[in-house]
Amino acid sequence: MTGTEAADRSRPISTVVRIRGLLPSLSRAEQRVGAIIVDEAATAAAMTITELARRAHTSETTVIRFCRAIGVAGYPELRLRLAAEAGRAHDGPAQEAIGSDISRSDDLAQVVRTIAFADARAVEETAAQLDLDALGRVVAAIAEARRIDIYGVGASAFVAQDFQQKLHRIGLTAFAWSDLHVALTSAALLRGGDVAVGISHTGTTVDTIEAFTEAGRRGATTVALTNFPKSPITRVADLVLTTAARETTFRSGAMASRLAQLTVVDCVFVGVAQRTYEQTRTALEATREAVRNRRTRTDRGRS
Repeated sequence: MTGTEAADRSRPISTVVRIRGLLPSLSRAEQRVGAIIVDEAATAAAMTITELARRAHTSETTVIRFCRAIGVAGYPELRLRLAAEAGRAHDGPAQEAIGSDISRSDDLAQVVRTIAFADARAVEETAAQLDLDALGRVVAAIAEARRIDIYGVGASAFVAQDFQQKLHRIGLTAFAWSDLHVALTSAALLRGGDVAVGISHTGTTVDTIEAFTEAGRRGATTVALTNFPKSPITRVADLVLTTAARETTFRSGAMASRLAQLTVVDCVFVGVAQRTYEQTRTALEATREAVRNRRTRTDRGRS
């Protein structure tokens, strides 16, 4: 392992990103504490525990429980982390402060800036917190799998289809299912050596979890892709990959989350392609040649 690889593997996850991912698994009072920190990290770093508890309409004891729930020893350590991260952000490249919500009064230029900012942050933060050990194990499992089933509904179904198309194009047997009945019947035919991938931003999509659970019961290695590391789908997963997306108004579960999911899918795909390099090159050349005549004449010389 190179020095760069070692540094990448030990890189800390942003405290705010971690809190945002854990929010649904916390109590309501703890969620209020977390929401203040996620929305106003720099301000929260300057608050005493009493001030934060008052802002969250809760007790100092709840703030302490919150710290333990997110893996921090106590409130002083949490303040130090937030202050350090705020300082690093301040020392970095100048960046326009853009809110995460779109209001009725925003003009189109502001809408574009807000969407671009949220989408870029989703990709950057997803990459920064991605568990490389888990990613490597997922890549190995898929590269060696007899068959891969991918489950996702709604916006996640588009990500599942994209992943299936990528894997199929390099010669792997992969299927994407969004209908529960079809997904369940497919999952029932899986066995050891197969892989099932469940994609759900919230990790609470019942249809995806049911098919995913059936696949695991049949012996398949189960891989969950979700934004929330303690969501229900992770409880029935052998391996978990997480995104770090924040949704803005009008876009819940649809845009920033989808881009974050596609980022992880692309990382898995390229990792698999590397492990099956010769097979991948042969398959890509064959599939490219198969569709060459379906392009306009001026474009046929391009890859």
